[in-house]
Amino acid sequence: MRDVLMVGAICLVLASCSKTKPEELPEREKKAASGLVTMEPAAQQHVGMKISPAKMTQLTEYLQVTGTVQPVDSRVSQVRAPARGRLLEVRAKVGDRVRAGQELARIDNLEAGELTAQLSSARAELQRYRVLLAAQSKQVDRNQKLSDIGAAPLKDYEQSRAEFQALEDSQRSHEAVIAGLAARLRRFGKSDSDPTVAVVTAITAPFNGIITKAVTAPGELVEPSTDLFTVADISRVWVQAEVYEKDLGRLQVGQSAIIHVDTYPDERFAGKVTYISDALDPQTRTAKVRCEVANDRIRLKLDMFATVQLPTTFSRQAIAVPVGALQQLETKTVVFVQRGAAQFEAREITPGKNVNGQVEVLAGLREGEPVVIVGAFHLKSIIAGKDLGEE
Repeated sequence: MRDVLMVGAICLVLASCSKTKPEELPEREKKAASGLVTMEPAAQQHVGMKISPAKMTQLTEYLQVTGTVQPVDSRVSQVRAPARGRLLEVRAKVGDRVRAGQELARIDNLEAGELTAQLSSARAELQRYRVLLAAQSKQVDRNQKLSDIGAAPLKDYEQSRAEFQALEDSQRSHEAVIAGLAARLRRFGKSDSDPTVAVVTAITAPFNGIITKAVTAPGELVEPSTDLFTVADISRVWVQAEVYEKDLGRLQVGQSAIIHVDTYPDERFAGKVTYISDALDPQTRTAKVRCEVANDRIRLKLDMFATVQLPTTFSRQAIAVPVGALQQLETKTVVFVQRGAAQFEAREITPGKNVNGQVEVLAGLREGEPVVIVGAFHLKSIIAGKDLGEE
């Protein structure tokens, strides 16, 4: 009986010891606990993994907004008729490219016709004064001789002399009127040597540009105040964007801008901020920002939609990795650093600003360390206990 009790006690002790022995952790949990994960090179190739050393990068934060291409105000001209007239011919239409001095239209210049009639009348009146002046000159000479011999009173001579001077003044006045009328006709392109010829005046382009507006048709009566054409020189243009008030403090007049349009997806146009509005749109809480852009080849068309990238005041050198390299493990942000051909370490980092897809690393990573930039999700899946490649 005593031997039986001894055997039972020994069994209880052994059973107790077997319960307190810790169980062996699975291999995957060991890897997770150590922060290391293994993926063979063949599997890396299968998922398209890419590894790149962490680099010191110049991070410049850009504000991206949308806008439209508009003409520069100082390069837009309203073309008007020089005088009242009737349109005879229209030689340009909306969308035409024109050169400085090119004829856009021709008008029958009614005002010049009226001036021609006035000029003819003034010349006839001048001739009449010349005839009267010649006759009065003879009368003055006659009265002077008669007065000298006492055959006529002196007052007759003085009166004739006064009439002669009045005729001279009238003649000079008409000569001035004729000169003024002739000068006005010459401004319309008409010589005063042949006043019987009808006046046809050409309407010309003030500079190289395109016709953006034309509101004329042959036969219409036009006045000097009538806008016949609008010509825009678009060798330089504005790209006008709307910027939210919260972002205005990050911009300043004179800074550079990068313009993209869908028509030329691989091309960048360099611009400069020339204007930031002092007033906000009360509905959208945005302000107008204008960027001036060179457009010598006229590739930017008016009213095109454009994307504007504006560098902000944030710019500094920092270690940075692509945003796709960052993964979340529970509450930690990690990147995977290669430790061997098939081994990777989940390294906790402190991320900073995300600038154009590059994330600043404030702590946890040294320059030159090899970081998984494509395929990090698959390494995270292994740690999390998921199948490789499952999302």
